[in-house]
Amino acid sequence: MSNAELVCVGEPLFELSNVGPGKWNAGVGGDVSNVAVAAARQGTRSTMLTQLGDDDFAAEIRNSWAAEGVNDAYVRTLVGAETGMYFITHDAGEHKFEYRRSGSAASQVRPEDLSEGVFDNAAIVHLSGISQAISASARATTDKAIAIAKKKGVKVSYDPNLRLKLWPLEEARKVILDTVRKVDIFLPGLDDARILTGIEEPVDIVRFFADLGAPIIALTMGDRGVLAANDGDMRFISSPKVDAVDATGAGDCFDGAFLSQLINEYSVFDAAAYAATAAAISIQGHGAAKSIPNREAVLALQEQCRGEIWTAPEI
Repeated sequence: MSNAELVCVGEPLFELSNVGPGKWNAGVGGDVSNVAVAAARQGTRSTMLTQLGDDDFAAEIRNSWAAEGVNDAYVRTLVGAETGMYFITHDAGEHKFEYRRSGSAASQVRPEDLSEGVFDNAAIVHLSGISQAISASARATTDKAIAIAKKKGVKVSYDPNLRLKLWPLEEARKVILDTVRKVDIFLPGLDDARILTGIEEPVDIVRFFADLGAPIIALTMGDRGVLAANDGDMRFISSPKVDAVDATGAGDCFDGAFLSQLINEYSVFDAAAYAATAAAISIQGHGAAKSIPNREAVLALQEQCRGEIWTAPEI
């Protein structure tokens, strides 16, 4: 039986981030892995549920999780399979990604590979649209994880993380919107939400997703902050103004910090303010996970910004 508070189901990746001519930093990425690390750095007991290959990259990922306190006891090693990896480069202030993940161990995960015991004491299970896009078996595994969570009374969190290089928009839209109807916590980014809904205004977007049935929604809008909703109560949360270096993984950092504070029984709006602060800190460094702050750093910045208006009146 697991003692995990947060279970993250999906695809870890080995990361190489370009930080200058001929200079690359190695790290660990993959959206749900970043969420697990972000939550762990806030003091939450997080667990990964996935597959890795039997290569050196997998060993590096496991070592990184161990250093972060992320439980990998339920991560299977698929003999003969490769661990996925990706590269981050920067151009005119924008980050770009190139992936080597086709046929990866994580993409070969099957519903029968899920260990139900990991869900027993969990508060939240977190899932991603990327896991639904990388293969049919990974999508079926995501569906199974939702079913197990529902059966065990565990809340389901979901970030669509729309990647149109992985699947066509119409397929992605159908799968993602169907999933929103099943989840308890929905965590879209503004750009993805506009593509999925065809709606421009953030308030209208949140109302659209609320009408699909998601009780808790946090729509992240970069330096514009967050629009959060909880059972019809909608509020805007501002974000600290910082000098951005690399926005890679900022949404994942928000997700992990947000979920950690929900587990700590913060209100949805206080959790969103905390997570927006964490994400602002994370974009001041390179890489998806290396720059994710710990709880002390987040609280320190919140204290520093205490005089600012964090939460606008209800919308």
